[in-house]
Amino acid sequence: MQINKPYYAVIFTSIRTEGDNGYGEMAKQMDHLAKQQPGYLGIESAREEIGITVSYWESLESIANWKANTDHLFAQRKGIKDWYSWYKVRICLVEREYDFNK
Repeated sequence: MQINKPYYAVIFTSIRTEGDNGYGEMAKQMDHLAKQQPGYLGIESAREEIGITVSYWESLESIANWKANTDHLFAQRKGIKDWYSWYKVRICLVEREYDFNK
């Protein structure tokens, strides 16, 4: 992922409740919707006992607009009610990055 710096990372760390309860389908919808938002740069995700999803954004304004999106607000409420027993959100400024690729 080649991105102009600096940019922002939203780190969503969570522990899920038992069962899918519609989570998988909603996650696909939110992924599709996020990609259409102004300022969206990309996403990375992993899940074991704890899930970690990092989405990348051009600005704090683009993050705030995504958080306030009506469909995303619905998914957030559903997440609190049905899908998560715990979560934490961190918003970070990314000033530098490097990687290794064999």
